[in-house]
Amino acid sequence: MIPTLTLNNGVRIPALGFGVFQTPPDETVTAVRTEEVMPTPAARDHHEALFPGRHSLLARTDPELVEIFDDFAFDEVLAHSALESRLRLITQLAGLIGAGALAEYRVMLGAALTVGVTPVEVKEVLYQAVPYVGMGRAYDFVHATNDVLTERGVPLPLPGQSTTTRETRGAAGRAVQEQIIGADRVAALYANAPADEQHIQQWLSAHCFGDHYTRTGLDAATRELVTLALLVGLGGADGQVRGHVAANLNVGNDRALLIDVITQLLPFVGYPRTLNALVAIDEVAPTPPGA
Repeated sequence: MIPTLTLNNGVRIPALGFGVFQTPPDETVTAVRTEEVMPTPAARDHHEALFPGRHSLLARTDPELVEIFDDFAFDEVLAHSALESRLRLITQLAGLIGAGALAEYRVMLGAALTVGVTPVEVKEVLYQAVPYVGMGRAYDFVHATNDVLTERGVPLPLPGQSTTTRETRGAAGRAVQEQIIGADRVAALYANAPADEQHIQQWLSAHCFGDHYTRTGLDAATRELVTLALLVGLGGADGQVRGHVAANLNVGNDRALLIDVITQLLPFVGYPRTLNALVAIDEVAPTPPGA
């Protein structure tokens, strides 16, 4: 029987992932050795740095899969990255939320906290996710995050990060929206929307940007990378991915950084979504001539 964890909202999820599970380390190591899982030295070192003293339950039942995944995710893929580990984990958490991968998110959340991602940063990734994936998808991730933070002795609620009020969110949100996606583009969105859709544009400015993008805890450049990772993980949002590739360029995130982030999402979201994201990058930020 696969062990489960009960979230504080009563939902039970598998207590497994490619990162950790809650058994004594000595028992786990024995199981891993018995199945002769032999990840590369680099993969072992990176895995230990992220999940000290922990091993995947799947090493007992699916040792070849664990070896293939660990070698790929924690050796080959990391070798192609210049990302600082905190930023890598922040964007991977966002991609996992987009993909709806709750159990693996819980695993990688532990890794993120281990490498120094702060509880405020984690919560801001979650809050940024809500207007993009909806509360229907985000709800269980909020509870899972609260469970992990509580287990680690983090008092909740965390300090508030909101900078707007009901009275200021509309103007403040539109100002940030114009900064990120361009004043001409925002004006065109309003101008091209029929009268019976104007409320959506107003909410996009006031809610998505005014309530969320104006928050502290993540800077604008990181928040845009988080948004891109959310959309790539979500899938089926190719137009939005293209739009947020452009938005990332507007806040100073260049082609090389975007490709690095997408590369680090690959083991967790798969090739189709990764390749679609690369198409968007090539369309919006093509390789410079002669490069």
